[in-house]
Amino acid sequence: MENQKLIVRFALVAEQPSARDEDRLSHIASENSIAGIKRYTGFMRGRDLYPLFDHVSLEANPRAAKTGNVTSSILESLAKTPELFPFKSKGILLGTSDYEALQRNRFELRFNDPASEGVLDGGHNMLAIGIHMLSAVLEEREIAKISLWEDMKDLWEEYRAELDAVKDQFDFLVPVEIIVPSDVSDQHIVQQFEMSVLDICAARNNNAQLTQETKSNKLGFYTEIRERLDPDVAAQVEWKSNEWESGEGKPIKVRDLLALAWIPLNKANEEHLLPLDISVTPQNIYRNKGECSKQFDRLMSNPAVSAPVDGPTHELTNDVVKSCFDILADLPELYDIIYAQFPDAYNSNNYRFGSNNIVKMYDPGKRETAKDKSGFLLTQPTTHYLGMPVYYRYPDGLIMPLVYGLKGIMEAKDGRIVWATDPFKFIDRHLKDIAGAYRLVLDMARFDPQKLAKNQASHEFAVGEFEKALIKQRAGAAA
Repeated sequence: MENQKLIVRFALVAEQPSARDEDRLSHIASENSIAGIKRYTGFMRGRDLYPLFDHVSLEANPRAAKTGNVTSSILESLAKTPELFPFKSKGILLGTSDYEALQRNRFELRFNDPASEGVLDGGHNMLAIGIHMLSAVLEEREIAKISLWEDMKDLWEEYRAELDAVKDQFDFLVPVEIIVPSDVSDQHIVQQFEMSVLDICAARNNNAQLTQETKSNKLGFYTEIRERLDPDVAAQVEWKSNEWESGEGKPIKVRDLLALAWIPLNKANEEHLLPLDISVTPQNIYRNKGECSKQFDRLMSNPAVSAPVDGPTHELTNDVVKSCFDILADLPELYDIIYAQFPDAYNSNNYRFGSNNIVKMYDPGKRETAKDKSGFLLTQPTTHYLGMPVYYRYPDGLIMPLVYGLKGIMEAKDGRIVWATDPFKFIDRHLKDIAGAYRLVLDMARFDPQKLAKNQASHEFAVGEFEKALIKQRAGAAA
């Protein structure tokens, strides 16, 4: 979708600030502009939106558009009161740093970077209007299948000829706003505009509860994480709000990964390797992932960690943080392995993990003969990240301190954070012994996952057990 060029036509449009306005504002805004931004606002007829549907993606919109109550309300308004639609809807916001104002209220727009230019706000309006138009050429059962923007676009392209035949019936007005640099010939103003677009986009989406993670994704803060992850895991992460289709199962929340990232990042901070003193408390990795996300954004926004390139998109430049992301790439699988193996490791110490009422077992044979079937599962559970089949289901809070304990086998080397030993082999070799010692904190918390995961001492205990096991391993290797 790169370098898309299209011409849009307004039925009515106004320029803000106009040449007269610029003279009035010159005493309060430098270079006769407001923050280097100019906008054109007005109304476009539905039929004149065709070029947008033909050529524009919603990649620049921080929230992915999907059908729901919002689109249903828009469709109802278009069907019942189209004459009121321009006054009931906030419309569509477009943004580009490359444009030309033509005659007769027409504008040539060029979206050279679809990741930050194009539809900045109004994705649900675009989706609903597209569905409304398609309903003129498709049966209701086909329309009912549309859930995401991509579904609508596929049908739009398939039935483009039919849509052209009914184009003239879409006479309703849509509020449209285009924001552009105040002077496209001034590179400084263009760069200023590109840096402002993301903040404008986020602010316009505030009413739709734009998450911090969505904004950070737009800034490119997650790019290096995504590239390091197992592709199967990365494909299941909801990197921005609403992009996950409900029928595809439960997504991995990006803040789950950001929380795990603070295990190596905390290690880096303890070693004074980060450019600022920043960390999260171990218990917040479980109980307050919003804080983990907020702190991650603060870290990544530091100029010593990332730098803006190509507009608002940032590029990670800090080698220490990169090394922490290398560690993070292993953590989802290690998390799952600990979850899967901990019950047997616990039982190997002559304890009974399944005897606790918060633990459920998957054992069809035993369930069939058991008098009390409440402790058994009908379907086999799977792990959080890789979907590995397991035989016990229990609250993740029971093992969160052990996951944090992996920090005990990380070390600083040559200014980077690295594994002190192969973590997978380490878990296979030492988890039984660590589980035996870990019973102490389980007993103290009375198997309450909330008390365990929200207590800093339990996390520090686990780190200590991992460190002790590493010392024994190294001593054995040296003997």
